[in-house]
Amino acid sequence: MNTFFRRTLTGAWIVIFVLGGFWLHPVSFFLTGLVLLIGTQYEYLQIIKNTGVKPQIIPGMITGITAYVISSLIASGVIPENSFLYLIPMMLIMMVIELYRKQDRPFDSLAHTFFSVLYTALPFSMFQFAAFSRSGLNSILPHDKIIFSPGIIIGFFILIWANDTGAYLTGMSFGRHKLMERISPKKTWEGFVGGIILAAMAAWFLSGWLGVVDKLHWIIIALIVSIAGTYGDLVESMLKRSTGVKDSGSIMPGHGGFLDRFDSSIVSFPLVYLFISLFG
Repeated sequence: MNTFFRRTLTGAWIVIFVLGGFWLHPVSFFLTGLVLLIGTQYEYLQIIKNTGVKPQIIPGMITGITAYVISSLIASGVIPENSFLYLIPMMLIMMVIELYRKQDRPFDSLAHTFFSVLYTALPFSMFQFAAFSRSGLNSILPHDKIIFSPGIIIGFFILIWANDTGAYLTGMSFGRHKLMERISPKKTWEGFVGGIILAAMAAWFLSGWLGVVDKLHWIIIALIVSIAGTYGDLVESMLKRSTGVKDSGSIMPGHGGFLDRFDSSIVSFPLVYLFISLFG
């Protein structure tokens, strides 16, 4: 199987899994986000572990998953907002655990363990608040007594992929000026602009179908996705270069790992959520 065909086939399955999972039902929405969280956080911790620093993989992931579950329950109205306070003792427990691990670089371990929660669990936890108590695109399967729309998340990923496609095609055809060569030699300013244009066009045409916010807001979301998503990709490239890693994983043939595929999402979505919370 040649590289192009393998990459295309894997990409199709990624689209089916992500859009299908988030769109099908609130339960599948929860499970899809959980899979992405576990995959990205685990890969980040493994990358750091390979550098000689030993982060607390299991406690860190338990904390990340707990933050995601609490966010889901709060967003759906099952538990009160102050339930986030339960994360405080979990963070303190990780500090105490580090005292007994006898590592040469304990604060490097703590820093990367805490950052893995901030870098991966925080963005995916925001997905829930962007879907529950909102109206717009309906889930495929009906659900009773829950106000829920996956429209923001479905639109978000479509715009991410539109930006990636526009950047790739424009960069390959017209790319001459490097965007940030020391971090990502293949990215160009021409590709960056092409990604913004295609994402904005996608937002214009899909806004009426997706709902939740109006057309102008969707175009602004496209701009946020394109700009912040590009920086998200650069941040992960910086991580891989600084640790001597080519791909974050190999679970997705032709695409690498979870971090390779969703690096743009985990940096750009917090800004998208901030925007819709303030103006949407």
